[in-house]
Amino acid sequence: MTMTESSFTSDTALFREVVPAGEPFMGTLKKGQVVRIRDLEGNQAVDTLFYNANNTEERYDASQTICERGNLYITSGSRLLSNDGNLMLTVIADTCGRHDTLGGACSAESNTVRYALEKHYMHSCRDSFIMALAEHDQGMSKRDLPSNINFFMNVPVTSDGKLTFADGISAAGRYVEMRAEMDVLILISNCPQLNNPCNAYNPTPIEVLVWDSH
Repeated sequence: MTMTESSFTSDTALFREVVPAGEPFMGTLKKGQVVRIRDLEGNQAVDTLFYNANNTEERYDASQTICERGNLYITSGSRLLSNDGNLMLTVIADTCGRHDTLGGACSAESNTVRYALEKHYMHSCRDSFIMALAEHDQGMSKRDLPSNINFFMNVPVTSDGKLTFADGISAAGRYVEMRAEMDVLILISNCPQLNNPCNAYNPTPIEVLVWDSH
């Protein structure tokens, strides 16, 4: 795991917003701007998607990103690529160490399969994504939800290629920071999941901060 501290300070941020547990966030980053996602209380899972703000048909692509990096996890130095193979963002600081690219977003269906039939009606990240798309009226719908990044989430891969959902490796105040390499639309679901050990069964708030580049 690679740990890299940021050169930005919170008091100089252009934008700061606390996103409550279980709530979505959507915003636009201009090319060159830097966004920090901060885990305020520790072990929260932050499901995140990125789109080209000028053409939302271009969006973050997990397979392109994993293949170019040769690593399943995202950390300092990782380049987040689009489905067109273009560089969208670069991770420039990370005090957590690694972030999941495979676990996907919780949904009514996955809650039912993983946990129990009665969990079908629990709020999920997929619900939050769809709510945010509807509220911000970007002309997108559930068909525009590709595989997402799970910042701070711990999803080890076993030797036989299976995914396991384990206790989180983040802690209060840890963060990941990315520089936008194009105008980017960012979509976050601050995960409401109560059944997954990745957030210690206790969803908590996060903070989103934005700076202009140095």
